[in-house]
Amino acid sequence: MAEHINHLGQPIGFPLPEWTARQHPPRTAMEGRYCTVEPVDPARHAADLHTAYLLDKEGRNWTYLPYGPFARFEEYRDWLERDSRGDDPLRHTIIERRSGRALGVASLMRIDPAAGVIEVGGINYAPPLQRTPAATEAMYLLMRRVFDELGYRRYEWKCDSLNAPSRAAAERLGFRYEGMFRQATVYKARNRDTSWFSILDSEWPALKTAFERWLDPPISTRRAGNSRVCRTLSSSLCNIPR
Repeated sequence: MAEHINHLGQPIGFPLPEWTARQHPPRTAMEGRYCTVEPVDPARHAADLHTAYLLDKEGRNWTYLPYGPFARFEEYRDWLERDSRGDDPLRHTIIERRSGRALGVASLMRIDPAAGVIEVGGINYAPPLQRTPAATEAMYLLMRRVFDELGYRRYEWKCDSLNAPSRAAAERLGFRYEGMFRQATVYKARNRDTSWFSILDSEWPALKTAFERWLDPPISTRRAGNSRVCRTLSSSLCNIPR
């Protein structure tokens, strides 16, 4: 990136003369081939989500989240109602089109319209959603909203540095690793070092093309199973200039 110098001879960031604050994400649904992503409605979604999360018998999904697990439905419903009242985090549910069931959640959070920065977090995919096309498409739909619809400049992913599956998912989805914030927070009575990842608006067009090719593969590739198409997406993203 070319260096910019001010009148004092000091290096400064590149100019953004046309920049204006972005809009806050709307509470509207995003439709895809494999899933619909829409703001959580506890009255409609809590039962499906709780039932799906109970399939995680060991409770592995909850290890790196600052809340849960919830053994009783009422406990989960009450938490979801409290957590979904505001607009930041703006929690979304992922509804699998084939079954019509809510099988996971993800939030747009730490929303900074003035700077054009937004984070995706609070991701919790129940076992039936994990490693499926719908799981990947949900992430693509949120990215498309952030970059194409709203015009944000930066999309962040943060996770416990010990959460290897989350780190791998971020890199598979095209996020770039930026480093670790040591002793960033405390949750569940333990330390958390936080790994930071991001996608910039300048990187999005190439990522978008890779996602759309992956989400609309030839029938022969679709029949090969998700493990193969996951590798195909990873390969496509690795070939994007960085």
